[in-house]
Amino acid sequence: MVYTGYLSNGLQNAEDTEWLPYGDPNDWAHGLAAYDGLELMGGNEQEVQPSLNRVMKNIDYDLALKHPLEHTWTLWHLENDRTKRWAEMLVDVTSFNTVEDFFSVYYFVKPPSDLKIFNDYMVFKKNIRPMWEDDTNKNGGRWILLLDKASRTYIDKMWHDLLLCMIGECFEHSDEICGVVINVRNKANKLSLWTKDSRNVEAILSIGRQIKDLLHLGVMEIQYQVHNDAMLNHGPNVNAIYKL
Repeated sequence: MVYTGYLSNGLQNAEDTEWLPYGDPNDWAHGLAAYDGLELMGGNEQEVQPSLNRVMKNIDYDLALKHPLEHTWTLWHLENDRTKRWAEMLVDVTSFNTVEDFFSVYYFVKPPSDLKIFNDYMVFKKNIRPMWEDDTNKNGGRWILLLDKASRTYIDKMWHDLLLCMIGECFEHSDEICGVVINVRNKANKLSLWTKDSRNVEAILSIGRQIKDLLHLGVMEIQYQVHNDAMLNHGPNVNAIYKL
């Protein structure tokens, strides 16, 4: 039997109480299920103690045990294949929106130093594709760091640290940031942070200074290029409008 005579100020008399048969008295799973379906309070009375099943259903244990990020981010991978167009080589790997899920992804994939030449990693806010033509990117630009290939550890550390600064909202103008890209190339790897508005001088320079401070770059020079210029020119021919 399941006793349904709970009142906020104690228990009512058994003779005034409805008893529900449910089979085996030891079958607690069945008893809780039967109890969960009852409307215990009537009229203007409020439910003082909701059923265990009802409470359990309202708890999202996955989020309760994790630390949410401000945004959802998507990891992209580009592997060079001359038989395909550029957009066809671009693969949406996965998305994450918690600290724990980020590290699960980060330690699952190869570090940049293990990628083949002409492979890229990109991490962008959800619904922003890592290409100049994307609506959010088309008026923007990027801060570029050239990384010497001599130190594999340094390359991986810069990628790791810039990722954490970005998804952790460490920049004063984080709303201007679209994503981060690392290009693995023959002579030097290129690490870049993309912003959405190349005309926002205050935000661009603030982000650039913070990149140098947060990554402890010292005398290393970083350059800001506008996407529109990069689409017209390539390599050293692209004009840098800011250098720090």
